[in-house]
Amino acid sequence: MSQQPDIVFQQWHDNQAVAEQMIPLIGSLYRRNNVVTTMFGRSLFNRSVIRILKDHRFVRKIEGTELSVQDTFPLVQAMTQLNLGPAHVDVGKLGVAFKKQGGGDALAFMREQLAEIVDCHDPDAGNGEPKDVVLYGFGRIGRILARVLIEKAGGGNLLRLKAIVVRGRGDIAKDLEKRASLLRRDSVHGPFDGTISVCPETRTLTANGNVIQVIYADSPSDVDYTAYGINNAVVVDNTGIWRDEAGLGQHLECKGVSKALLTAPGKGDLKNIVYGINHGDITQDDRIISAASCTTNAIVPVLKVMNDEYGIEHGHVETVHSYTNDQNLIDNYHKGDRRGRSAPLNMVLTETGAAKAVSKALPELGGKLTGNAIRVPTPNVSMAILNLSLERETDAESLNDYLRRMSIDSAFQKQIDFVDSPEVVSTDFVGNRHAGIVDAKATIAQGRHAVVYVWYDNEFGYSCQVIRILQQISNVAFCKLPRHA
Repeated sequence: MSQQPDIVFQQWHDNQAVAEQMIPLIGSLYRRNNVVTTMFGRSLFNRSVIRILKDHRFVRKIEGTELSVQDTFPLVQAMTQLNLGPAHVDVGKLGVAFKKQGGGDALAFMREQLAEIVDCHDPDAGNGEPKDVVLYGFGRIGRILARVLIEKAGGGNLLRLKAIVVRGRGDIAKDLEKRASLLRRDSVHGPFDGTISVCPETRTLTANGNVIQVIYADSPSDVDYTAYGINNAVVVDNTGIWRDEAGLGQHLECKGVSKALLTAPGKGDLKNIVYGINHGDITQDDRIISAASCTTNAIVPVLKVMNDEYGIEHGHVETVHSYTNDQNLIDNYHKGDRRGRSAPLNMVLTETGAAKAVSKALPELGGKLTGNAIRVPTPNVSMAILNLSLERETDAESLNDYLRRMSIDSAFQKQIDFVDSPEVVSTDFVGNRHAGIVDAKATIAQGRHAVVYVWYDNEFGYSCQVIRILQQISNVAFCKLPRHA
């Protein structure tokens, strides 16, 4: 029997009203307690009413049960009444559990579920000291990293963006305005969520209250960071100019720098880290770390769980990758094969080191994968096609069910996302914060052969992985509740 339209409309308005009441509570938990509330891995902080309602609707697809703000609001209210320490709390998972037990006393339920962070404000329980961060370079990845760092600075993160380093462009005032404009407006990712002001006298940008020093330098050796009140900083090099220990070591020779993080595949003996997979290999003695490539970050988590469950004998990775800054708008000289041809007009077959790079994060897959790449005329979001021979048999339904479970209830929840729609296209994944998104409708599996399609926002999703490494090397860590199975 269909519902009455007036009743449905009123329910929608009632849910909007509850979501509006929830927003300040979520903000208070974030700023006062360093508690990040999520809905099956999707952050609820700084989200609109409609986005919160959509995230609740999303639960139906993965749990097979409806969850509304009417179910979760009492739990969020209860959290504000508890003296919670820093943590990431998945209100969605707790909401489903509370609903399945038939409801009851929300405060008692949350006190029990969050017992390990109730009355817990010891710094050793989940957060460290604030860490200065410097972005060396301010291109596509640098500006997205800035957006994420500024967004997280409100209370749920202890990383502080203190400076960006760029080359001088003549008139400083005009240069600063252009830098601010590029941060403020983005053709792919949309407008900056907040306010940005420029002060030419101090050479600073102020974004949502974060004062960011703009330092003009032609090389790392030109900078003394302590002169700007920056100490013990992590320099995130997103220029790609230096990829080995000798080149990146220049940052460590600067006053005020303790570590360097490269947003590209590292060469030589540098550790290439895919957060969620081998971040445990980082030690206190590591001063230079590579965040590997966007493609490596996208495919390694999926390959890891596939290998754990089915075993991978060998395979081929084909990347369909959006064009990047190093390609030409029109045909012109380029040192790389084929990359000199016009990026917006051609599909460009080129090489990728991602398949070989997998072994740096997953040594067990060393020598088992080959790879190639096709650059295509889109500005962002790419796809990796994993064509795999397995050690044991499976089928598409079983494989998809396994990957779905890995995306919502495993240690790889932040790395693997899952979509099961016949209508999604690349632009639907702009801004996705996961390393990769499994497209279930495209999965092919028969016997010991499987083909898995993985989307990834090669800018935003990758930048979120870089931020996770930044947190790791800066001793910024939060327990995640409820614990995954």
